[in-house]
Amino acid sequence: MTKRISIFGSTGSIGTQTLDVISKSKPGTFEIVGLSANSNHIKLAEQAIKFKAKFAAITDTSKYLDLKNILSPYNIEVISGTDGESELASLENDQVVAAISGSAGILSTYMALKKGTNVLFANKESLVCAGELLKKTTKASGATLIPIDSEHNAIFQCIDRTQEKSVNKITLTASGGPFRGYSREQLKMVTKEQALKHPNWVMGQKVTIDSATLFNKGLEIIEAYYLFDMPLEKIEVIVHPESTIHSMVHYDDGSTLAQLGQSDMRVPICYGLYWPDRYIGANIVANLDFTKLKSLNFEAPDHNAFPSLNLARESLSLGQTFPMALNASNEIAVKAFLEKRIGFLDIFKIVETFLDKHKPQALSNISDIIELDKELKIQAEELTASV
Repeated sequence: MTKRISIFGSTGSIGTQTLDVISKSKPGTFEIVGLSANSNHIKLAEQAIKFKAKFAAITDTSKYLDLKNILSPYNIEVISGTDGESELASLENDQVVAAISGSAGILSTYMALKKGTNVLFANKESLVCAGELLKKTTKASGATLIPIDSEHNAIFQCIDRTQEKSVNKITLTASGGPFRGYSREQLKMVTKEQALKHPNWVMGQKVTIDSATLFNKGLEIIEAYYLFDMPLEKIEVIVHPESTIHSMVHYDDGSTLAQLGQSDMRVPICYGLYWPDRYIGANIVANLDFTKLKSLNFEAPDHNAFPSLNLARESLSLGQTFPMALNASNEIAVKAFLEKRIGFLDIFKIVETFLDKHKPQALSNISDIIELDKELKIQAEELTASV
């Protein structure tokens, strides 16, 4: 049967790769219900026309009329504003792809799960900020969260849900980013341009910087905690520079199951799109040629040079709204680094200082979470301006 799909963040890296997989699939396998973007109305219009979407949502209201004019001959309904993604989430979708970067994707993810729609999940910040609420909502509606970031997708594939009590550890692999092996002294001098040159993956700017600081992996620890109901002490991170093994699940009987593949996000995306089945057809991504694998290397993270993992663990241990504070301060610090207002090491300094100053708050619903996220970012911006 044809799967009806909406993609939040369709013009970004994950969104465009999702559409690439869909374009290579057998005609009639997927129907695009809606596509959304923040401000890139030209690319959004091109995608909506090509994939015959029924709806196109643009968050930036100043681009609404331009988008509407382009799409007026195509019988595509245009919606705009911050509620655009929520409106898409309320439509009759079989799957929703949550590919909006940062905490901006929380509301649309929540709305889709509340409706009972399966969510292909590439927005780890939503779970970091609203993990308990999203878990509760998913259970109540019967929806499924299907991770399509490479690490959690690997665990999703390897974990035996009927034997979860026998899992003694999960291992998230990290490439180490472009600065693997750097000392703190060396990190003082790194530039935005260097940080954006990831050795293995093609990703958006925010997640690429997060990979360079290892905050990406810190957020993934928190995500795994909620996604797989895994105690913090059972989640480890290991640096694997080849990015061939995407993560591992270890069992009490001594078995370790690992998922391997090319460093190509279309692999986990394809798995998510076809779940619970698997794709059948001409290769979308080539299988690994093991005769060409020279080596697989592993090493422990350098917690002194990259304190992000310990900061993430600390925020999760403290609980309450500390993971939100971690995420908000990191988002603002990364933005400042990309704008060349702060140095690379300042990202760690800002997050650590912000966590030290954070006063946790009680939250009861999605509106509280969204409002607090806004407040935390204002506070983090004030702190960043003083660095």
